[in-house]
This record gives sequence, structure tokens and C-alpha cells, in this order.
Amino acid sequence: MSKIAAFYYTQSGQGLNILRSVCRPLEDAGHQVVYKAIVPETEFPFPWTADAFFQTFPESYGGVACSLRSIDLSDVEDAAQVIVEYPVWFLSPSIPTHGFFQTPAIRQFLKDKNIITIGNCRNMWVKAHTAVNEYITGCGGKPAGSIVLQDRHHNLISVITIVRWLIHGHKEKKGLFPAAGVSPEDIASAAVFGRIINEAILSGDFSGQLQQKLIQNGAIRYKPSIVFIEKTGYRIFGLWLKFILRKGDDDGKKRAFRLKLFKYYLFAVLYLVSPVGMVIFYLTYPFRYKTIQKDKRKQCYLLFFSMGHPKNKKLSGN
Repeated sequence: MSKIAAFYYTQSGQGLNILRSVCRPLEDAGHQVVYKAIVPETEFPFPWTADAFFQTFPESYGGVACSLRSIDLSDVEDAAQVIVEYPVWFLSPSIPTHGFFQTPAIRQFLKDKNIITIGNCRNMWVKAHTAVNEYITGCGGKPAGSIVLQDRHHNLISVITIVRWLIHGHKEKKGLFPAAGVSPEDIASAAVFGRIINEAILSGDFSGQLQQKLIQNGAIRYKPSIVFIEKTGYRIFGLWLKFILRKGDDDGKKRAFRLKLFKYYLFAVLYLVSPVGMVIFYLTYPFRYKTIQKDKRKQCYLLFFSMGHPKNKKLSGN
């Protein structure tokens, strides 16, 4: 049986619940799963204030790490596999996730190890997924599989519920609005991914077949219209980052006004502009079909494309 190092960052507990669901079949199969929390030296608040939440935008989007408490690796040096759970902030990995992957000791530890990632988000994951994959390959790790769990409710509904949860601490269903975050049903059903990972451990095969099986069982849900909005938003976020950082990259008071403008912009875009963008997307969908299918294959099998995996040509031709 194998030893598995399972790293995670969570504020609300959702990320750890997802990780435990995936790992439960591995533990039942006799593997030793060692859970390792990623903890900032100065922890971020939860629930957030709106100002504190938007203050994290420049660092999240810009890939700026925070200082982390030291993670003891002595009991996982002999781990055969690694699982990393991460949340998405502002279309990017969270600041503590940046800190984790930028820590020299962690980078050395991940080198040459098989690494499976588990992202959790509202509904936009592509850019964060790309960044995490680049971190892994950049430190010499071996991407072995990727899972992304997300809120399945309508884009405009989930904006309201996530704000209620992150800012006001109300996750539960209320009136016409569903509960926020990844549903308990999806968290529980994530155990199927653990069974698939167990098969890969027993066979010793961490090739593209593992990712293919994960995807066949719903590990990644690619929604073309949401990806279209995300990619457009990500480009515009870059312009906002430059605008905000002109007031300083570490002084919250100096950049507070520009971040407030960004906040108003974000909600205006979500509720006024994105519906128009959706209409444009669906009107042009027939002309985009081939490009969308190509991008879907690229994103779902991104781990193996970036590695130059021998199965790439076969997968990209499907």
C-alpha cells in the first residue's frame, strides 16, 4: 500500500470536505493518507469584509505569495503520490496556494512525484487550473490527474449566493436562493475519483488514462459559455491590475479607491454585460464550434499537453 501526502488550503472547510471524500476510498483500500494544511502566517478572515476580500485581487491575480507557516514534510518524504487541493480566487489560485507552490522546500519535495490536483470554485476554473499545472511542471513534478468541483447553479444566481456566504457567512438555502458552494451531493459523489485513483496506484499507471477515466466520471465539467466569459474577464482583469498597482502593490489605503471601482465594475459586468455576452456567444456558437472543441480537449487534458505526453496526439484528435 502507498503513502499519500494530501495538501489543502481551506477557510470554510469545504476544500477539506472535498479532499476527504476523494481520499476516503484510498484509506478504505489501506493506503496511508497524511493530511497537511496550508496555513498562512497571517490568516485571511472568514467571513470576509468586502474591502478585505477585494484587497486580495492584485495578489491573487498577480501570483504574489503570502508567508506560510512551515509545513513539516518529515513524515511524507517517502510518499509515493501527492494530492493538492486548492480554491480559486479571482480566476486564479488563492494567495496561499501561490505561497505553497512558491516555497522552495515544497518545490523540492514535489519534484519527480505524481501529483493529482483538486480545485474547487464557483464556476470558473480554467485559468487557475492552468496556473497550478504550470507550477507543477515548473518544479519538476509529474501531473497525474485533475479534478474540479464547482457550484452548478446558474451563473447570476451563484454570484448572489457566494457573496452571502463569503461576506455575510450565510451558506444555507434561503427563500428562492439555493445553498452556496459545491453541493453536499457532489462532495459525497467525489469518492468515485478516489476509487479511480486507487486503481491507478495499484496498476502503477499514471499516464493519460487516469485523467481520461476521471473525466469520464465527471471530474471536469467544461461549460463553453462560462469559459468564454472567464477568458474575456481574465484579460480585462490584467488591465485592472495595472491600474490598481499604480497606487502601490502593498499599501491597502492608497489603492482602496481603485479597488472599490473594480468592485463596482465587477458587479456591473456580471449583471449587465455578461447576459449580453452570453447572447453573442450563442449567436456565434456555430462558427466557434471547432475552436471550442479544441479548447475543451486542451483544458481537460491540459496536464498531459504541457508534459508532452505520448498520448497527446491521440487525445487531441478525438
